[in-house]
Amino acid sequence: MESKTAAYLTIYTNLRQQIINGDFKNGDKLPSKRVFAEAAGTSVITVEHAYDLLQDEGYIEAIQRRGYFVIYTSEDSFPVGEEADIGISEDGAVTDKYEESIETFSFPGFARTVRHVLSAYAERILEKSPNEGSLMLRESISRYIKRSRGIHVDSDQVIVGAGAEYLYGLIVQMLGRDKLYGVEDPSYEKIRRIYEANGAAYDLLKLGSRGIHTSELKRTSAQVLHVTPFDSYPSGVTAAAGKRQEYIAWAKNRGAIIVEDDYASEFSTSTKSEDTLFSLEPLRTVIYINTFTKTISPSIRIGYMLLPKELSSELKSRISFYSCTVPTFDQYVLAEFLNSGDFERHINRVRRKRRQANKVI
Repeated sequence: MESKTAAYLTIYTNLRQQIINGDFKNGDKLPSKRVFAEAAGTSVITVEHAYDLLQDEGYIEAIQRRGYFVIYTSEDSFPVGEEADIGISEDGAVTDKYEESIETFSFPGFARTVRHVLSAYAERILEKSPNEGSLMLRESISRYIKRSRGIHVDSDQVIVGAGAEYLYGLIVQMLGRDKLYGVEDPSYEKIRRIYEANGAAYDLLKLGSRGIHTSELKRTSAQVLHVTPFDSYPSGVTAAAGKRQEYIAWAKNRGAIIVEDDYASEFSTSTKSEDTLFSLEPLRTVIYINTFTKTISPSIRIGYMLLPKELSSELKSRISFYSCTVPTFDQYVLAEFLNSGDFERHINRVRRKRRQANKVI
């Protein structure tokens, strides 16, 4: 006989898939808990647990005295890995791992993961990390970006470092100080300051409403183009699909490299999932950078970059003498967040809150 936990997880999984497939569409009302329980031959509390989890993840919404309604649209959610541990307490209840904050995980949820890592990995957390980051975290990142961004990379293409700013410096070490770096104007100030501090010259390229002006791309003699295609700071500009293709063509024609800074992609204001530059040209042209500082907490100084497949070995050899700047323990904690699905559930929750806030506005 199935346990109460297994029964509500089965209901949750089946309903989630029906919602994703469109069997229940946005705005549809789900059967009442009692009706569903009678049809499924289970208890009302079991159905309630399943509904609570679906609501917590942003698939449905409870409206007082009316029932449960589907609020999911494919544009608003990232997929949660099928292997995810969805958060079950010892008594079989759904655990609410996060408080109501927009940008950060709750401390209780973080503390639970920390305790698990201490218990499960014991003295392994004292081992020195490989230069490019622990294999566990690099594999976790590889699986995550495949699910969430449609990017396919091997773990040996992933480099882990202490935040995006540190990775900007590694970019210069890999590509060279003798190159001219094209940077969006306006852009995050530290990008050009870090390039300058590393002895590299930069050229400011004016942004329009759809990305860097074509005239600026033609004018510059830059050999490296650093762009933030999604919600560039501080302009908020998202490069149009045609402009992203233009960046790729520009780089191919010049034999140049693009540094794709994707720090805001998870919380992008775009209404649909957009192709990254890396997914458009993953072999030679694009180095992809992202960080967990914005999506989890400013105190989580962990970022990663993806190297293009054909250049990966050559580029890695140029920075192979650097030690990894992220403690092994921190890497295991982040890997647990990614593997369990906690991270993607957090993203879904934030997107749901922002969507509801936009409706109010």
